[in-house]
Amino acid sequence: MVHDNALLEAAQRGDQDAFGEIVRRHQGSVYGFLRARLLQNSDAEDLTQETFLRAYTCRARFDSSGLVEPWLIGIARNVLREHARKGKRRREVAWTELCLELEDLVESDDAMYDDMLAHLPGCLDSLGPSARQAIDLRYACKLRLAEIGARMRRSEGATKLLMFRARQALKNCLERASPGVRRD
Repeated sequence: MVHDNALLEAAQRGDQDAFGEIVRRHQGSVYGFLRARLLQNSDAEDLTQETFLRAYTCRARFDSSGLVEPWLIGIARNVLREHARKGKRRREVAWTELCLELEDLVESDDAMYDDMLAHLPGCLDSLGPSARQAIDLRYACKLRLAEIGARMRRSEGATKLLMFRARQALKNCLERASPGVRRD
């Protein structure tokens, strides 16, 4: 079996079949990464295609000392962030942004992160009413802290503290629910 890096080097020289083999080998993991962070199956399929299109167009920039799959997941993460910024569907974008923020907050490998995503709805339900309302206003309604504070009749500083505590509560709940997650 030809190593991924050798295939990508061949693709850099214009071998389309080599790039096709890279797609065949890694489309499942790229799709899985995206599907775990998106509500719609069709969006995950579209963004998987976009990821490989971008990988193909920037294949000359791949550093052959690295691994192909993490490079592709990095591209997928960027495609996902762009998709979230476009904001076509508020509910899905809120979910995607929360997933991306939790990914930054909790350092773990992809398998542990995927496990945590399965527990996220239950952890959200475990938040107190004020914390849940603040999270919903931030991620579902896309409000800034000052706007959240005004709606909740709190100062911006109190709202910032509430959001920090809500995120910490989510992080702690996810760590308890997902064995093997690294604790700081």
